[in-house]
Amino acid sequence: MTSRPRARALTAALTAIGLTLVGGALTATSSSAATTTSTTSTTESTRVDRVKSTIDWFDCSAVVGPRSDCGTIQLPVDYDQPTGAKTEVSLLRVRVADPKKKVGTLFINPGGPGGSGVDIAANASAFLSPALLAKFDIVGFDPRGTNFSDNVKCFKNLGEQATALSGLNTAFPYGTKATTAYVSSAEKFGKACSTTGKPLSASMSTAEVARDMDVLRRTLGDKKLTYLGFSYGTYLGNVYANLFPDRVRALVIDGVLDPVAWAGTTSTASIPQTQRLRSGEGADKALQEILRRCDQAGKDYCNLATTGDPQLQYAKLVAAVKKKPILLFSDPDYGDEYLDYPTLVSWLLGDLYAPDAGTYVDWDLSGMVSLTQPATTVKAKAAQVAARKALQARYDAKQAAATKAGAPSVKLAKKLGFGFPYDNSPEAFQSVLCTDGLNPAKASSWTSAAAYAENSAPGFGPLWTWASAPCASSTWTARDEDAYAGAFTHTTSAPVLVVGSFWDPATNYQGAVKAASLLPSSRLLSSDNWGHTAYGTSACATNAIDAYLTSVKLPSAGKVCKGDSQPFTTKLEDQGSDDAALKLQRLAPQQPVSPIVAPLPGDLPRY
Repeated sequence: MTSRPRARALTAALTAIGLTLVGGALTATSSSAATTTSTTSTTESTRVDRVKSTIDWFDCSAVVGPRSDCGTIQLPVDYDQPTGAKTEVSLLRVRVADPKKKVGTLFINPGGPGGSGVDIAANASAFLSPALLAKFDIVGFDPRGTNFSDNVKCFKNLGEQATALSGLNTAFPYGTKATTAYVSSAEKFGKACSTTGKPLSASMSTAEVARDMDVLRRTLGDKKLTYLGFSYGTYLGNVYANLFPDRVRALVIDGVLDPVAWAGTTSTASIPQTQRLRSGEGADKALQEILRRCDQAGKDYCNLATTGDPQLQYAKLVAAVKKKPILLFSDPDYGDEYLDYPTLVSWLLGDLYAPDAGTYVDWDLSGMVSLTQPATTVKAKAAQVAARKALQARYDAKQAAATKAGAPSVKLAKKLGFGFPYDNSPEAFQSVLCTDGLNPAKASSWTSAAAYAENSAPGFGPLWTWASAPCASSTWTARDEDAYAGAFTHTTSAPVLVVGSFWDPATNYQGAVKAASLLPSSRLLSSDNWGHTAYGTSACATNAIDAYLTSVKLPSAGKVCKGDSQPFTTKLEDQGSDDAALKLQRLAPQQPVSPIVAPLPGDLPRY
């Protein structure tokens, strides 16, 4: 889940098929053994194979690093009209050091929708293993409409965009006034992208991106696709596998979205797309497990346990911020920062994206809880001062991590002589989401849907549910007639490796179970790591993914990997400095172990 970072955000059911329990993990089984590879339909092969394509390469190693090539390619806006209007797609290739050891090209996608493939390729050496870097050219491309590719733009200028989307300047609306403003902005958003944003906004479905990727594969000289997709990138991988099943060499999807829930059906169209995915339930499950383990570990290992039952402390904090926002700190750049209910939930969601989720949740909640206590003694006042200092350090660390993730794009843009004065990341996200999936007709319908989600997953349910409100079908009328809605059951020329993490706060583990149950001959690899996606956070999962990509060797059926970091296994006294702010700064990410960027406090979530 990545996008160009912003200091503050502008826009701030499911059934498992054929399941057996193996070693504590749900293992998907198909009703019959896969015997024959499905073939690409004549319609799809005609669409992509007749496209004449060349990549305009230029050396960008001085900006990105050794053996780096940047390029652009002109692709059809509509593959049914290959000689018609074109859209430019940008890509970055990091070539293998020794061409004699090259296996092929590894395409990678970080999710979003709207995440930058250029960024993830530029950062590849920071998170991909030496084994992959030694055998593959690494290629990331910015999906059509996003980042360095031709941008979708639903508003005439930044001022018009800011005015129209002002109601979305919260993680999710809480209260009547905020809800009314949110619904109004969601409606304006949908109308703008269905008029000013066209034709690109109606041509950004995942199927179009999959077609783009197949043309790129062919143009780069690979007979079949090797792919590693994270988060939303798993849906891209799934769509590719089903559109071009006989063109797969090796395909890994990590942090998996339920493809049927993403696309929707006539029977589920009345449920918001981002509610069908049950991301809120996954996040709530992860938080509750951390609080439970905190209580179990006790005060020697978990700060929050020193003040009583962690779950009770959290419930009291939620009640307090619902009643009245709490001043967190005064920021010299952004003014006073208050903790209201949406900010609390989005802050914790960002914590849950981290492999050290337990530590971050513990320290952040401990500081927040202390701010709700009466400061009637010198000790209590000192504790609150320390808490504000620590929370600001954490806030700054989150901002810095997002900025670092987007640094390659910023550096490259400056080198090429242009920047991004108009931030189109809201349009990029929604243009994919809304053209892919079915949704209710009215944006106001999200009010009752969010209320329902609040009951099943307090806070996190509404947070994820509201994210798709601009997709209301009566106002978002831009449609892609060639979007893909299934089936997701084609037999691929090589088995798909499906990776799911039990405690993933964005892509519910059940999404991996569902995807694996649908894809014949696929293999489900489960992991108990914390954070969003498994690669780089579980050595076991990372090694299994590497082995599969290099040799197409699957892990054993029912395999469950351990995460490298587990909550509350180190005593507090062994964690270093007594100064909370310094300790939190030490815990701040120094180098990415996965390509995933956590959402900032107050931001809308991304996959």
